Amino acid sequence: MSEADTTKGDRRSSKYSTLDMRERRSCLEKLVLRNSLARETLSEFFGTWLLVTFTCCSIATAVLNYGSSGGTLGAAVGCSLAVTMAIYASGGVSGGHVNPAVSFAMSMTGKLPWVKLPFYITAQFLGAITGSAFVFGVYYDALMAYSGGVLRVTGPNATAQIFATYPSPYLSTLNGLVDQMMSTALLLMLIFAIFDKKNMPAPKGLEPIAVGLLILTLAVSLGSNCGAAMNPARDLGPRIFTALAGWGPEVFTAGGSFWWIPVVGPMLGAVIGSYIYILCIDIHHKKEPDHDMDPDHFEKHELANMTEKPKNRC
Repeated sequence: MSEADTTKGDRRSSKYSTLDMRERRSCLEKLVLRNSLARETLSEFFGTWLLVTFTCCSIATAVLNYGSSGGTLGAAVGCSLAVTMAIYASGGVSGGHVNPAVSFAMSMTGKLPWVKLPFYITAQFLGAITGSAFVFGVYYDALMAYSGGVLRVTGPNATAQIFATYPSPYLSTLNGLVDQMMSTALLLMLIFAIFDKKNMPAPKGLEPIAVGLLILTLAVSLGSNCGAAMNPARDLGPRIFTALAGWGPEVFTAGGSFWWIPVVGPMLGAVIGSYIYILCIDIHHKKEPDHDMDPDHFEKHELANMTEKPKNRC
């Protein structure tokens, strides 16, 4: 074969490969969601699916191995990392709320349009149900071996707590409600602080890690009463799934019909926490100085200003 024939064959091969790449690209482009709300809804579904999958798998690992795989602390660390990964996966598209209480607080404070709230919450609940179904499938054999084939909500071989939170025997309804309200209020206070650019925000790109550390702090300090749910979708979604998957209606009646507390408590606490931060910190920030009007003004406590080169006055 001559050099000319070889060159001609390479050109044809290159031409066909380019056409193949274009065809593949066009197929992928057909799947692209053009509507921004649709993209955000899918993002919240995906993020919440990841959150519940990792969270419930962490708890399942601890429970089904009789506490030998890290126990309560291991589950708390797993849940915290689950939040971090979920925010990293969905934060760039929808903000990575993955929690109806967070979305509700954002709407109450004007950070999320009200028209988007039903879509966010629906996606979060569907993602939570799907995530719990995934965990059930992955750990099915372990669940059957641990429970002897009988899926129990209470008792020594209970497994329902892998998916949803249940109260400690001593916990009253009022105390449980206060627990969920206060823990979620603290969650929202610190979330607002982490993302407050006028305060001391986490470095860009590290916000999910800061939120994960916040969840770990809340889990180890406020997780004794009822598991520090702080997320209606993460709790109610898997609870609905377990009711249908074999645990039965007892998942709603156990603990004195405890199921509504991790739903109502976080929604109320989120609003309380967000407005506490706004009233105590946010509204008291000093206004940004007008550097065009006052070119010599530098705040001494700002490290960024200490290293900034002075403006040319000429």
